[in-house]
Amino acid sequence: MTELEWVAAALVLINVALVALRSVWNYPFALAAVSLYAAVFYDARLYSDMVLQGFFFALNLYGWASWLRAKDDSGVPVGWMGAASRQSWAAVTIVAWVAWSSAMDRYTDAVAPWIDGAIAMLSVTAQWLLARRRVESWFLWIVVDLIAIPLFAWRGLYATSAVYVVLLGLSIDGLIQWRRAAATGRVVL
Repeated sequence: MTELEWVAAALVLINVALVALRSVWNYPFALAAVSLYAAVFYDARLYSDMVLQGFFFALNLYGWASWLRAKDDSGVPVGWMGAASRQSWAAVTIVAWVAWSSAMDRYTDAVAPWIDGAIAMLSVTAQWLLARRRVESWFLWIVVDLIAIPLFAWRGLYATSAVYVVLLGLSIDGLIQWRRAAATGRVVL
C-alpha cells in the first residue's frame, strides 16, 4: 500500500458520496482519483483497471458537462431506462467483456484478465449510465464492488479493497437515493 493509493482511495470515497447526493461537485474529485489510480493499477499489473482510468477521465468530463446542463433547483434529475435499452446495454457489456478479456489474456501478462476485464467492462457501462443519470448504474456498481473487493485484496491493494467495501455501502445508498429521486414513475430512454 502506497501513499498514492491512500490518497486515491480517499478521493474516490468523497466522489461517490457526492454522486449519491446528486452533486455535480463529485466530478473534480473523480478526475483526481482516476488520475492517481492509473498509476496504482499499473504497478499492480491490473491493466484493464489501469486503462479503465483513462476512460473514466474522459467520461467524467462528459458527465460533468451533462450534469451541469441538467441541474435544476432540486438537484440533478435521474430516471430509469426502458426494457429494450436495458437489454441492449447488457448484451453490449457481455460482448465487450469477452472481447476485452480475451485480448488481455492473450496479449498481456495481466494477473486476472477475466475478472479484471469484468470489472472494467461493467464499470464502463455503469459510468456511462451514471453520466446519463440512470438509476440502473447503481446496480452495476454494486456488482463491480462485489467482484473488486476480493480481487484487490488478493493483489495486496488492501486500502483499495477497503475502499470498495465502503463503495459497496455507498452504492447501495446511491441506489436508494436515486430510486427515491426517480419515483416520479417516469421512464427515460
